[in-house]
Amino acid sequence: MWEDGSTVFCGIDWAERHHDVTVVDDTGTLLAKARISDDAAGYSKLLDLLAEHGDSPETPIPVAIETSRGLLVAVLRSSNRKVFAINPLAASRYRDRHGVSRKKSDPGDALVLTNILRTDMHAHRQLPADSELAQAITVLARARQDAVWSRQQVANQVRSLLREYYPATLHAFQGKEGGLTRADARTVRTLAPTPAKAAKLTLAQLRAALKRSGRTRSFDTETARLRDIFRSEHARHRPAVEDAFGRLMHAGFLWAFSALTASPGANAHYRRRREHGEWHNAAQRHLLNRFLGQLHRCLQTRQPFDEQRAFAPLLPAPA
Repeated sequence: MWEDGSTVFCGIDWAERHHDVTVVDDTGTLLAKARISDDAAGYSKLLDLLAEHGDSPETPIPVAIETSRGLLVAVLRSSNRKVFAINPLAASRYRDRHGVSRKKSDPGDALVLTNILRTDMHAHRQLPADSELAQAITVLARARQDAVWSRQQVANQVRSLLREYYPATLHAFQGKEGGLTRADARTVRTLAPTPAKAAKLTLAQLRAALKRSGRTRSFDTETARLRDIFRSEHARHRPAVEDAFGRLMHAGFLWAFSALTASPGANAHYRRRREHGEWHNAAQRHLLNRFLGQLHRCLQTRQPFDEQRAFAPLLPAPA
């Protein structure tokens, strides 16, 4: 029993569409486990499950979960319940120390979180009982931070690609505020996705591109600067290779995105990555990498693509 009187503990492994729940007592005995849906019915089932094992307004059962946001957390925080957002890295270390297998499973992870709370509650900080206004401000602040991180993640991917075949555009925009995420940088790259096309841009075309991006002054100076950079000497790939670099990422992401509705395996792969915490861009990029690996394999072996074989662990066996 903990100092606050807790003798029962709950852990929740959350995902996008469902959540796995386990409840244990202070000796580590598993009292209950369940899978709940991510909706009002699922939340009601969770509260009923907790009530069956002694949850009450006076002694609410503490809960461990690997996130501090979302409607599920909001429901849990609506009373005076102690809710602990466990860092996923901490959960992973605990799993490595105390588990025989390192293979992740949702019910198993829920039990890991429950036992972290049972044995080491003192080492983790519960979510504060913020006011409604404070929680609203937190949501807005996180949304802005998430947008900034997402933008920077995309910028890093673009920078890495451009370094391979298009250094001129790095020289043109990377030293400016906003770098490659600037509106004028995006507009010019859309107009000229390869060094060869950029070298052919006229002052009039560059001026029009800057105007479309929202620039309102210093047109002559900036267009001349960009033209000089794009027409200066840089290391170059052969034309066909340059063209491939200028299509590849765009075509690849369209391929991966389109596959989400056309391929059950691709959709299952993407959903699994999302349910385990990846951003949309990261999950889609991982799916693209898997497709490229499959394409390489098909070309090597001269065999057609096999959906069942490509996504075997994620798809049910054929009847």
